[in-house]
Amino acid sequence: MRAYILRRILLIIPTLIVLSVIVFLSIRLVPGSVIDLMVSQHGGGGDMPGSSGQTINPEAIRHSLGLDLPIYKQYANWVSDMVLHGNMGSSLWTKTTVIEQITQRAPITFELGLIAFVISMIIAIPIGIYSAVRQDTMSDYVGRTIAIIGLAVPSFWIATIIMVYPSVWWNWSPPVEYTSFTQNPLQNLQIMIIPAIIIGLSSAGTIMRYTRTMMLEVLRQDYIRTAWSKGLKERVVVLRHALKNALIPIVTILAGQVTILISGSVIMEQIFNIPGMGRLFLDVLTKRDYSMVSGLNLFYGFIGLVLILLTDLSYAWLDPRVRYN
Repeated sequence: MRAYILRRILLIIPTLIVLSVIVFLSIRLVPGSVIDLMVSQHGGGGDMPGSSGQTINPEAIRHSLGLDLPIYKQYANWVSDMVLHGNMGSSLWTKTTVIEQITQRAPITFELGLIAFVISMIIAIPIGIYSAVRQDTMSDYVGRTIAIIGLAVPSFWIATIIMVYPSVWWNWSPPVEYTSFTQNPLQNLQIMIIPAIIIGLSSAGTIMRYTRTMMLEVLRQDYIRTAWSKGLKERVVVLRHALKNALIPIVTILAGQVTILISGSVIMEQIFNIPGMGRLFLDVLTKRDYSMVSGLNLFYGFIGLVLILLTDLSYAWLDPRVRYN
């Protein structure tokens, strides 16, 4: 087991190298330039008077930001700063480091994702199990309908409806002024709960359908029929014998859903004015902030790799037959 974990951790290193190349080049291949945006803020291109009374030279800005170097040298400098100094870069606009922004924003996004994940699990797993046990009954049809609705209805549309119509009809709207959990836990929960429910409902549809499918497959196995023939109670057969084996492929789906919950909060954070990672990513992407976009993408990729590793390790806990050699 230890050898397997060590091999998987070592495998993360070349994966991160490939990922770093992709995230570094992708933002630079997007049409448009951060230099053009900086110059346009002062009224146009070329040598124009700036807000400080000095002329604006695009080439001087490019040189000061280190963007006049060949692309491979820019990448080498970026990677060497990460490896040697733990610095993922600094914003081209505000000069704040990526690490500082992640430290400030990541807890907010993780809190939103955690609440959404708990909500989706509370909804999806019980309904998926019950729908499988009561296959082709009215309860099964209702559960599948809920799952399809959760998959089909866009979450941003639901969020927009919640923001607009209650304010028009009842003169009420969700709170949009963020309060941290340490300042006021109750007010923080009031801010987080609505976007978390919207995100959780969207994720619950996928988890619910997979839970139902895998439970139906397990319930048809011979050992489940043997458990029924022994006269065991339905709760024991379903929860102790069937659910644990059905969870193995479901856990794989859950790892992907967690990544989606964390990275997919961009729209929710923008609509509900939550200062998390998603809102930061949208802001720096609009400004073509190369260092911030590359650093945030690499951070998201690292989180995804860690979740995949934890998912693989959980297989042995769920199924004793799984062994890592």
